[in-house]
Amino acid sequence: MKQLMTLTLSLALVGSALAAPPPQSSTSSAPKRKAATKKAESDVSTQLNDMKQAIEAQQRQIRQLSDQVQSRDQRIQQLEQRLDQSQATAAQAQAKADSAASTAADQAQTVTSLKSDVTDLKANATNAALSLQETQKNIKDQLESPSVIHYKGISITPGGFLAAETVYRSHGLASDINTPFNSIPYNGASQTNLSEFFGSGRQSRISLLAEGKLNSATLRGYYEADFLTTGITSNNNQSNSYGLRQRQVFAQAALNSGWTFTGGQMWSLVTETKKGEDNRSEAPPMTIDPAYNVGFSWARQYGFRVSKDFNDKMWLGFAVEDSQATIGGHGASNNFLVGAQGTSGGLYNPTANYSYNATPDFIFKAAFEPGFGHYEVFGIVSDFRDRIFPGATASTPTATGAFNNSSLGTGIGINARESLVDKHLDLGLHFLGGRGVGRYGAAGLPDVVVRPDGVLDPVKNYQALATAEIHAKKLDVYFNFGGEYEARTSFSTTKAIGYGSTLADNSGCSTETLPTATTVTVTTPTGTTTVPVLGSTGTPLTGGYNPGGLSKCTGDTKNIMEATAGFWYRFYKGPKGTLQFGPQYSYLIRNAWSDKNGLNTQATENMFFTSFRYYLP
Repeated sequence: MKQLMTLTLSLALVGSALAAPPPQSSTSSAPKRKAATKKAESDVSTQLNDMKQAIEAQQRQIRQLSDQVQSRDQRIQQLEQRLDQSQATAAQAQAKADSAASTAADQAQTVTSLKSDVTDLKANATNAALSLQETQKNIKDQLESPSVIHYKGISITPGGFLAAETVYRSHGLASDINTPFNSIPYNGASQTNLSEFFGSGRQSRISLLAEGKLNSATLRGYYEADFLTTGITSNNNQSNSYGLRQRQVFAQAALNSGWTFTGGQMWSLVTETKKGEDNRSEAPPMTIDPAYNVGFSWARQYGFRVSKDFNDKMWLGFAVEDSQATIGGHGASNNFLVGAQGTSGGLYNPTANYSYNATPDFIFKAAFEPGFGHYEVFGIVSDFRDRIFPGATASTPTATGAFNNSSLGTGIGINARESLVDKHLDLGLHFLGGRGVGRYGAAGLPDVVVRPDGVLDPVKNYQALATAEIHAKKLDVYFNFGGEYEARTSFSTTKAIGYGSTLADNSGCSTETLPTATTVTVTTPTGTTTVPVLGSTGTPLTGGYNPGGLSKCTGDTKNIMEATAGFWYRFYKGPKGTLQFGPQYSYLIRNAWSDKNGLNTQATENMFFTSFRYYLP
């Protein structure tokens, strides 16, 4: 910068010198030239002096300017230093500002996170408080009114109900609220002229479920009982001394893989269920009558059941169950042996018959729940065996040549149930048909009849039931209609042998007879027998409790039909249990096979039930 200004000033001075006017030529004389020369020299000296002074002045100006430039450069340098310092300071400040901004952002994020955490903590604290309150309430409820009792790692659930029930029948049956459908009397019986009313609490039920959960299975035990049984000394005279009856007692292992193993006394696999093939989900009619409804197929007996659940859509099950043979018909010879009366020491009833069973009954079932309704298909196989004595009918009876013989009974059935109108309406349909399946029907028609040669012949039998149930919040209404049919099975063209024989005589089914003598059962070395009770004069006592038996009334049942309607109204259903009341009306028709005269015999029964129940919660 200094060199540039010096050069500029020098050029300016040279330019000024060159701009001075040149000396003029003269045409005057020499003196004039001498005088002029002296004047010129004086002028040049003056000019040089002036120029020197000017140069000195310019140099002084240059020095001043140089000093000014130097001073300015120093100031500029100082300014540059200050600028550098300012920039460094600004950079530091910017860095600090950036750091502060970053810290502020982090702090803001931290504050936001802290606010969120505080909000979550408040919410969690509130939820924890509510959960604690709920837990405390549940613990209090469990302590004060537990629904499940915990004992040594298992859960125990008590259940059942207490019932006050009545029944009115238009024709006397001398039966509690349990109706023997195949025993309603024909018109000639004296009891058809006498109605009956009974009150009972015997259907009251108790139950206990025990469950223990493992990693791979649930173990269960279930017990259920009521008082609908009769001991030999039971009566209604004063104490109503009826025994406790075993309804269900079974053990179960339900594996997580879908396999279930159940053994004990339970509902037969024949019985319809509401869910898969699960025990305790059976679907009996909603009747008060513990005999349910004609056409309903069921049994409660010993069984061992294995079932498999396939994705909660299909179930396959197989069961072996206790077998019995019920025998019907007339005119059989004394040439066969099926069983005997029970042995008291063997804990069987000495007044009841027990068949000697070759095998258990075998039952198969497949159940389906495709997403709409519940459907079942099942089959039954029974082996009916007796011992035949061909020599029993010889002129000289002998047991020589006796042998055992078996007859196969089979049946197939279906169950279907559909829920409609948002589960407010349930429609059900049941059917079972086959040979030798009579005892599985509610009417208890016979399984077999005996041919003249002593062979057991399974009787063709059909059972059907249709149900409709309407469910509301406090009200359940039900309608049932069912029927059972027993085929005509006869063997002789000369006399009435078998069941429903065309040679039978029903002409006395409408003719009333006198009461009979009072009898007692006496045990002798050869078995049990019934003998009349004699009065002081040696004549049999009638006693007024033995309606006369009908004469000339074979009366083999062809079919029985029953229509039922009723409802249950719940006054209360909640954590304290259920209190409900229900009436039921039933109408029964029993038709006999026509006899040799083409006479069609019929019996009817009107029944009205009531029930007042409290169910344990």
